[in-house]
Amino acid sequence: MTDYTLPAPRRSWLGRAEDWMDAKGRAAWIAAMVLGFVVFWPVGLALVAYITLTNRWSKDKDMFKMSRCANRGHMARHGMNAMRPSGNSAFDAYKADTLRRLEDEQQAFESFLQRLREAKDKQEFDAFMEDRAQAARKAPPAATEGSGAY
Repeated sequence: MTDYTLPAPRRSWLGRAEDWMDAKGRAAWIAAMVLGFVVFWPVGLALVAYITLTNRWSKDKDMFKMSRCANRGHMARHGMNAMRPSGNSAFDAYKADTLRRLEDEQQAFESFLQRLREAKDKQEFDAFMEDRAQAARKAPPAATEGSGAY
């Protein structure tokens, strides 16, 4: 059977340079940063920011990516556990009361926003109708048919 897989897309020269630097390790990144400061200080500063944001100071290259994914999973699990009873009846009652109060406040706020939107829409419509009425009063009367004037 013939394999019809597409070839991997070719990375840009920056992507290839990043891969090469990653293969050489932290020392290559630090050397590039120092060289960047020597050649033109904004380049060195940009490399410091890039190295920091991608967590290349760490010995584990994928630590930044792993920590983001782990935190996302942790937050999802934590959110799911927030609705389960804790076993402490006083705390569960407090939590249920607080959640109910927050839901009531959210509904009140949403209805306030809806009333605000309706009032704004009414104000805009009233202003439009007033402008239209003023334009109709200022417009010259249209010639009527059968007036005999040509």
